[in-house]
Amino acid sequence: MRLDHLSYVAGPEGLAACVQRLGSRLGAAFSDGGIHPAFGTRNFVLPLASGMYLEVVAPLDHPAADRAPFGRAVRDRADTGGGWLAWAIRVDDIAPIEARLDRAAAAGHRRRPDGFDLIWRQIGINDVTEDPQLPFFVQWVSEEIHHPAQPGGTIALTGLEIAGNEPTVDEYLGVSSHEPLAGIDVEWVSPFDGDTGVVSATFSTPRGDVRLD
Repeated sequence: MRLDHLSYVAGPEGLAACVQRLGSRLGAAFSDGGIHPAFGTRNFVLPLASGMYLEVVAPLDHPAADRAPFGRAVRDRADTGGGWLAWAIRVDDIAPIEARLDRAAAAGHRRRPDGFDLIWRQIGINDVTEDPQLPFFVQWVSEEIHHPAQPGGTIALTGLEIAGNEPTVDEYLGVSSHEPLAGIDVEWVSPFDGDTGVVSATFSTPRGDVRLD
């Protein structure tokens, strides 16, 4: 169980402008990740060090964005101005998570611009929608060579600020959050007006540390 990626939703500026803005801050170029046909969303991705990646995602004008839990979550976040959506935990076997949460994981796939169909299973998006401090879980089906963190990068996630309650997240994970977030400086802060979730992420870059709120 380890941190897989962070999801950031483009706001009124639009996906292209958001990707350019964040890329300029980080001193790196995102690549076009393609479309999530079943979710009604599309993304751009930036590989990070240590097998993680950052995605910037936006809803499409498509019925799936209203029907699929992930599509609805992205659309709702975009409608409120965009920003951090969620953190995702990678597991090698999602079956124990399904058993603990008492529901089945959903199939996910993303059609890349090169035509390759990236496949995974995920669970927990509805929980994130209800309480954004919680992560969701991903088990990758496609081979490791196709993971969005490949081929790796020089930018590293070094810090997270999360509005929420660490014991609540630990209970949801079934383990201490220190396990999937090992090596990352995590600060838990009191929610503002009851709003939980990722507040900021800090990255080590060739230009120095960069904090994205």
